[in-house]
Amino acid sequence: MATYLDFEQKIKSIKDEIEASIAKSDLHARDILEKDLHKEVEKTFKNLNDYQKLQLARHPDRPYALDYISSILVDCYEIHGDRHFYDDNAIVCFFGYLSGEKVLVIGEEKGRGTKNKLKRNFGMPNPEGYRKALRVAKIAEKFEIPILMLIDTPGAYPGIGAEERGQSEAIARNLFEFSKLKTPTISVVIGEGGSGGALAIGVADRLAMMRYSVFSVISPEGCAAILWNDPSKVESATKAMKITAQDLKDADIIDDIIEEPLIGAHRDKNGATQKLSEYFIEKLREIREDENYLESRYNKLMKLGKFVEF
Repeated sequence: MATYLDFEQKIKSIKDEIEASIAKSDLHARDILEKDLHKEVEKTFKNLNDYQKLQLARHPDRPYALDYISSILVDCYEIHGDRHFYDDNAIVCFFGYLSGEKVLVIGEEKGRGTKNKLKRNFGMPNPEGYRKALRVAKIAEKFEIPILMLIDTPGAYPGIGAEERGQSEAIARNLFEFSKLKTPTISVVIGEGGSGGALAIGVADRLAMMRYSVFSVISPEGCAAILWNDPSKVESATKAMKITAQDLKDADIIDDIIEEPLIGAHRDKNGATQKLSEYFIEKLREIREDENYLESRYNKLMKLGKFVEF
């Protein structure tokens, strides 16, 4: 069963009517309703506020990393383990072919259904996940294989065990090592990009966001709790934090916005998958055409953040 948010209820109602007209073989009514649906989708999704975009980024029907991987890669195989402690299922690593190009895809996976969510730790990696990502990225570097990273996490796991095993060190190590990998790297926020958990696989030649994704140092709920001690302020926090794709593009934090289907990736997974694939191939070509792409990456990273002296 598809999940509809509060602001999607009119869309759901029209879709239900379309299904009813199809069942009755009333093609004339179906055609009229489909035009109404198109108008309602445009009206709804062209006027989304920041909090509604946050809801879409977290939508349970939105494609996760494994959904994209299964759609864009052929002849793929998964690499497991960090060779130190264990295999963290919140991060997945696959080698395969995308449009004839051999690539490595590293993704943060939230999981569907209670059993799978627990297996994936709700998309919150332990340090072993980040160490696995780095280990596999080094293999890709050795064989000059480009890397696509898919960010989708509420944040790195904050448990005692994770901290004891060096969560902050693992994230910092990835920031350092990914910044100087000698192979093209492209990172895309496909849903929720939370804090250091997202940054750990977010250092790349190109950093992009899907249109209805978010990227922030803390969740709006956490922000509301710290600033106002009031959970009801979450919408105000979302607006104030500037966490949407357009906000971050305007601030030069990200390089590009991937225009997923207007109705959202959660309603058109095939369309979103195609947009992601096209973006990766296009940007990979641009990076390879730059003979000094490592220097370009360094300069891009050094320009992040601004300050003014008084």
